[in-house]
Amino acid sequence: MPELIDRLQATLGEAYKIKSELGGGGMSRVFVAEEVDLGRTVVIKVLPPDLAAGLNVDRFRREIQMAARLQHPHIVPLLSAGAKDGLLYYTMPLIQGESLRSRLSRAGELPVPEACRILREVADALEYAHANGVVHRDIKPENVMLSGNHALVMDFGVAKALSEATGKTNLTSVGVALGTPTYMSPEQATADPMTDHRSDIYSLGILGYELLSGRPPFSGNTPQQVLAA
Repeated sequence: MPELIDRLQATLGEAYKIKSELGGGGMSRVFVAEEVDLGRTVVIKVLPPDLAAGLNVDRFRREIQMAARLQHPHIVPLLSAGAKDGLLYYTMPLIQGESLRSRLSRAGELPVPEACRILREVADALEYAHANGVVHRDIKPENVMLSGNHALVMDFGVAKALSEATGKTNLTSVGVALGTPTYMSPEQATADPMTDHRSDIYSLGILGYELLSGRPPFSGNTPQQVLAA
């Protein structure tokens, strides 16, 4: 079976030229590519093929389209999305800077003024998205980029798109968590169908605790222990 990078390049055709792989988490693998016609560098996130195979593609597209309409100075925009040859992918700009996770790992807790600024900017992004009917569902340091003196939230709507496309609100059929236990609200962790934008506010509170103390408020050796803490 061809490597994912080869399959992706064949799927994208001449529109994009893949340069390298950045890595990725449980929900995606991440590649840097050149968008040939515009001559710009973008990030392409690809869902694992075994996960994509269990999705309702039309539902996934609808949710991604909603997220792609978001235009806000503290939200990394979705540029495009596609579904072809068993692959689901979406593209976004390549942000120069580092993730909030990298910053915390390198420097520990942040000075209060900086932490407050980051939280204010993330909260501003959430308020805008919620007003437009989009819930993030996976607010965490890995999904916040620091570029210059600004915080930008990534992957708006992706966890929601996956949950809608699988019909599962916390786990996919292949066991990939839609959300991160450390930052997950109790209602999201129990797959409450009434989970809404307030879950993001809970996650923002967990994020704030970590920025000021250098560690999250709850910990454990397994996701179950974290959720029970």
